[in-house]
Amino acid sequence: MKDLRELVLTIVRPLVSKPEEVKLAIVESDDFYEYNLTVAPEDIGRIIGKQGRVAKAIRTIVYGVRTEGPKKVRLNILDGK
Repeated sequence: MKDLRELVLTIVRPLVSKPEEVKLAIVESDDFYEYNLTVAPEDIGRIIGKQGRVAKAIRTIVYGVRTEGPKKVRLNILDGK
């Protein structure tokens, strides 16, 4: 799962104006590995993009990564409020 964490951070950091405020927390539940991505409030629009296109592209890449076991990956995008 460390590789997936690095993948998300590698994709997101160049997109934001404050890469030092990018945080990624991993929460494991019965069915999912939930990756909670937190960015600065002024960067949330850059990550979501027009009509959610950037967020959809990031999720497509992340969801395409194979994980061990039956658990799926979920990426949640949060602002840093």
